[in-house]
Amino acid sequence: MRVEVLRLGHRFARDKRISTHIGLVSRAFGADKLVMDVHDPHVEESIQQVASMWGGPFTVSSTINWREYIKKFEGDSIHLTMYGININNAPEPVLSAERDKLVILGGRKVPSEVYQLADYNIAIGNQPHSEVAALAVYLDRLQGGGELDKEFEGVKKIIPQEHGKKVEG
Repeated sequence: MRVEVLRLGHRFARDKRISTHIGLVSRAFGADKLVMDVHDPHVEESIQQVASMWGGPFTVSSTINWREYIKKFEGDSIHLTMYGININNAPEPVLSAERDKLVILGGRKVPSEVYQLADYNIAIGNQPHSEVAALAVYLDRLQGGGELDKEFEGVKKIIPQEHGKKVEG
């Protein structure tokens, strides 16, 4: 299963940090790619630097036509929104690894068209919270926690410690 994350509504002046965190969570929690609806070289470079140092085959790109990107995606498109069906009641394909997944995350007000284009509108709880948190919970549920044991084989590697910090590389 391949997992891509589509970030909608990135605002250059306001969302650099949150979009970067979406990319970092996507990579660390097992997604293969982040696609943004605008090209922001600062966000892209920051995420690619982490991937090159810490490992993993993660890519970042942009699209000028997110509508077509959703329509042409071969797999299940999952829009994470607090207005969707609670993940605890989600239909089976939402958490199935049988098909590729496109996880759609909005920033500012999401165009109503997204709710129609997505195969599933899923809520990680039906209360306002961060799209970063929703992404992390969804990716963890999708992979049953297996992404937390993934080896990234980067230049740097954290050696888990009960106390203190140890990094090789």
